[in-house]
Amino acid sequence: MKKVTIEDLKIVKEFQHVPDEQLQWLINQGETIELEKDEFLFKAGEPVVTCYIVLEGKMRICAVQSGKQKELRILDPGQVTGYLPYSRASVTPAFCEAITDSWVFKCSKEKLIEGFGTHYVLIEALVHMMLSRVREFTSIQQQNEKMFALGKLSAGLAHELNNPAAAISRAAALLQTQVSRLPHLFESVADLRIEPQKVEKISKLIIDKINTEPPVLTLMQKTNREDEVTDWLNDNQLEDTDPEGLVERGFTTDELDVFKACSTSAHLPVLLEWVSNYLVTNKMAEDIRTSSERISTLVGAVKNFTFMDKNSDRQLTDIHSGIRNTLTILNYKLRKGNINVIENYDDSIPQIKIFPGEMNQVWTNIIDNAIDAMEVNGKGSLTITTTHDDRFLKVTIKDDGPGIPEDIKQNIFAPFFTTKEMGKGSGLGLDVVNRIMIQHNGEVKVKSEPGATEFEICLPF
Repeated sequence: MKKVTIEDLKIVKEFQHVPDEQLQWLINQGETIELEKDEFLFKAGEPVVTCYIVLEGKMRICAVQSGKQKELRILDPGQVTGYLPYSRASVTPAFCEAITDSWVFKCSKEKLIEGFGTHYVLIEALVHMMLSRVREFTSIQQQNEKMFALGKLSAGLAHELNNPAAAISRAAALLQTQVSRLPHLFESVADLRIEPQKVEKISKLIIDKINTEPPVLTLMQKTNREDEVTDWLNDNQLEDTDPEGLVERGFTTDELDVFKACSTSAHLPVLLEWVSNYLVTNKMAEDIRTSSERISTLVGAVKNFTFMDKNSDRQLTDIHSGIRNTLTILNYKLRKGNINVIENYDDSIPQIKIFPGEMNQVWTNIIDNAIDAMEVNGKGSLTITTTHDDRFLKVTIKDDGPGIPEDIKQNIFAPFFTTKEMGKGSGLGLDVVNRIMIQHNGEVKVKSEPGATEFEICLPF
């Protein structure tokens, strides 16, 4: 067994200014151990009663969450793990194993406590390590929470943007096909000799079709209409014309008779082909416009949600704007969860001075948790209600999920507390909500029973 020296301990950065006699005292209280590669220093579930200092080699700390192993930290020479003074950890949630052959100094909790009163500089250095460890762990967890939130946001947006983008692509391809037929149609239409008054009648009918939504037909009504149009086309030797397309655009046999009356039997197929091409082209252009507006709406919602072009001070804000933007951002997840959203807004609520970006985090975390809670039912109802009086604005967000068990209700706002499996949350969402409400001099309360969980957010004007 190698003997540890003061110089060996000074590999720890925080021990650089600790007096040699205090480091020698620490050496006298502990011992060193040698571990081979893959050997455990400690295992999950063991009590935290020993301080470990890595002197040589490399180790890693890992946790098993939902059956999956996750590496939390790599320990190089000079790093400390295990018990540190004033730490409240009682049982380790992780295990530590050697990546390479390693040499470790260890000292028991009882021995360290004995030196609290007489080795102040040493204990101060250990406490500083403990505080740094807490800050590092908190920072990592907060970053994980941001990445979870970003992952959910990006997944929903990717799906929401993909639908209109795909619609634009399909419409553009079909529009290109329709346009490519125009030269051929032009040659055929040029041979038509239709009187001006008949041209006007045809144009009026087409314009009416463009400006009027086709009637919504039941399956039976649609089948009957298609049969009628098919018979009309067969009677006029137009078997190659698509009856389904004409019915979808709202044509009846009476309107087809208008085209027949304005043309000859020889020219009728050309006229109907030109009309069909025109209406399809117009429909594709309308689909592209609608899909583009959907994308623009989503981009605008993201921009307003993040307040990326606003300053960071409190701003007079319509509380409903942030809630609606949040629902837009989470729309994909709401649809996927088969969740019906009921919005009961008091439109007389005046604007309130808040940090809009931060309050959007409040809406996002609470609504997202509600969606996850209702997932077990395969469907749900989310009710958002706003009310106010002279002094306060109140927003309640209620879901009909299974509820929060009474024994954990008091812990839901605690940092890092979560009932979700790994990859779904870090336990900081409601802690963030609580801190933002404190920042606004507001309050968040929760009431829950099976089938009804309600978060109440109260903000002072």
